[in-house]
Amino acid sequence: MSETLPTVLDIEASGFGRGSYPIEIGIARADGSCCAFLIQPLDEWTHWDPKAELLHGISRERLIQEGYPVRQVAHWLNDELRELGKAYSDSWGYDNTWLSLLFHHAGMLPRFRLEALRILLSEEQQALWSDTKEAMIAERGIHRHRAGEDARLLQLTYQHTRQLTERMGR
Repeated sequence: MSETLPTVLDIEASGFGRGSYPIEIGIARADGSCCAFLIQPLDEWTHWDPKAELLHGISRERLIQEGYPVRQVAHWLNDELRELGKAYSDSWGYDNTWLSLLFHHAGMLPRFRLEALRILLSEEQQALWSDTKEAMIAERGIHRHRAGEDARLLQLTYQHTRQLTERMGR
């Protein structure tokens, strides 16, 4: 298959709304490989939503012990995405806010743009999205709410909805 897949970025966070911050960033690359980094919370990042922890299963203690410094994660993202110039997200509003926060605290500028994944989707793909995504989760045994796996899930869902619409001749 020669089709180029979009590079997808996903972020897990300490919660939603004011005071929340990124705790894990994952990327699914165009070749289908993916990787993710836990982020060490800064001292001023104190917001913690137990409901969010129930979803992603990452404790604040684990972030403190295993997370990478904010600046290191920002460097990694720039190194990873600079040449491409963009990555896609299914939760652009949230992810862009968290990404901006990360780069602000790293004292750096992102060398890429984050765009909404939906701009790549035809109406037919959008109509098939939800069912296809659920089928991918079941078929692949994907663990939801971890950034790398979620990014890959979105990428696979994109690929399959595109194949389905092409088969339907649309």
